[in-house]
Amino acid sequence: MSIFTQRPIEAAEPLTTATGVPSHVDRSAKGRRRAGGRRIGSHVFLVILAIYFVVPIWWLVVASTKDTAGLFSSPAFWFSGDFSLFSNIAELFTHQGGIYWRWLGNSFLYAFAGGIGATILAILAGYGFAKYDFRGRGAVFTVVLGSVMVPLTALVIPTFMLLSQYGIINTPWAVILPSLLSPFGVYLMRVYTQDAVPDEMLEAARIDGAGELRTFFQVALPLLRPAIVTVLLLSIVGTWNNFFLPLAVLTDPQLLPVTVGLNRWTALSNAGAGGEQVWNLITSGAFISVLPLILSFLFLQRYWQGGLSVGSIK
Repeated sequence: MSIFTQRPIEAAEPLTTATGVPSHVDRSAKGRRRAGGRRIGSHVFLVILAIYFVVPIWWLVVASTKDTAGLFSSPAFWFSGDFSLFSNIAELFTHQGGIYWRWLGNSFLYAFAGGIGATILAILAGYGFAKYDFRGRGAVFTVVLGSVMVPLTALVIPTFMLLSQYGIINTPWAVILPSLLSPFGVYLMRVYTQDAVPDEMLEAARIDGAGELRTFFQVALPLLRPAIVTVLLLSIVGTWNNFFLPLAVLTDPQLLPVTVGLNRWTALSNAGAGGEQVWNLITSGAFISVLPLILSFLFLQRYWQGGLSVGSIK
């Protein structure tokens, strides 16, 4: 008989807390409470951000329905008794010979000419940086990244001096040509092209006998559609909202975009008793000027969603 007595191994009892609850259950409950607290905090933060962005738009919608007296007598964030939106729009399109129509057309011209041109250049430059290895590529792209950090307002005076040497000040080209450069668009297209266009697909197209242009237009370009739409919208919005550059290079009222034109009416209204009070036209004109941008984002949103699965093609 062995001198050692073997006893059956008993199952270890689960550790419990002071309240008698198993420790692993208590830890999981604490984890769920902690995760729930983080979710509530993130939701509250998102609600605050949404209110921050929606409040100015709501004020603009409300203000566009008021006349000049109602803008200063009624509550700022609610409608007044008189709904004057349609009368404001009718007066807006006839004021000063209907010059608002001209300003709106100028904004469309500058935004689409500059936005489309900037998108084309960004596509070509981004694709070249992403898929071609050439001498000085890193240095040139570093310069492009550095230019992203330069404020656009800091370039207005040098741009004005450069354009004045070529005699194109106070012409549409003075706004369109500087708008063709989009360093951020180039950066975005390069980053997107690296992930969305596999090198294997390009090599397979070249092996099949496709030239570089055909490979670009038939293989790479369809995969870049979400990024193209994004760069196009950003370029159009940036040119449409551009204020300082047109203010510096344009003096002819017939060439002004809607942003600078409304600013002129604001200066006249701020002149006091000797100036013309057109605050109702300014708010209505600002409301109409943002509608094309809102509609563009709504109608082109599906193209951004199409890019979610592009990166999985290998």
